[in-house]
Amino acid sequence: MAEVMISIEVVYAAVDRQELIKLGVPKGTTVLGAVTASGIAQRFSELDLAQCPLGIFGRVVADPQVRQLEEGDRVEIYRPLLADPKEIRRMRAEKAARARKA
Repeated sequence: MAEVMISIEVVYAAVDRQELIKLGVPKGTTVLGAVTASGIAQRFSELDLAQCPLGIFGRVVADPQVRQLEEGDRVEIYRPLLADPKEIRRMRAEKAARARKA
């Protein structure tokens, strides 16, 4: 019996470039398995898959070694945040408030 294949995408955006890889994987492939099969880690030397969160269509996957993919899923590799977005918004609001008072 032939193995059932599904079509998925793996994406990563570095600061200076991005890459989208379309590939076919066997049904039952995990999120981490698809990222490994894509070979994307070899294309981006700074990419440490052990440290990067992985997600599907904008939602972080809690256990990428277990979560199986479905037809058409887009696996996303997220870069670590350099700063807390809430803290940046707070600082921007404080700066705007000071500017209004001046």
